[in-house]
Amino acid sequence: MDHSAAQDWLDRYVAAWLTYEADLIGDLFSEDVTYRYHPYDAPVVGREAVVASWLGEPTPGASSRDAMGTYEASYAPVAVDGDVVVAAGTSSYRDVPDGPVVKVFDNCFVMRFDVAGRCKEFTEFYMQRPAG
Repeated sequence: MDHSAAQDWLDRYVAAWLTYEADLIGDLFSEDVTYRYHPYDAPVVGREAVVASWLGEPTPGASSRDAMGTYEASYAPVAVDGDVVVAAGTSSYRDVPDGPVVKVFDNCFVMRFDVAGRCKEFTEFYMQRPAG
């Protein structure tokens, strides 16, 4: 994994989230991925389970599926070391499509990739910015 490949993966991650297309989501992750929405959560295990959780299947620790057009995000790698990538960025939310941004989160992802460039370990850390 290098910086360019990490950025490509992050761009595809955002595209998958913006569209909720199951194939795009699944293509990001290895068959045996462990995915944590919070560092203290038990992981969601396996590609199919991760896709299902993204698509709204109730999953401990996961938020509900976001309404189309009410969110956007941008992430970039800040450290790449072999198969490990740390990325940071922001996600912004609106109550209604094209409405004002009402919440912004600062995000950090810690990821490990397989030789095919699919994420096999994913842990998300995030905090909501204070209003103001």
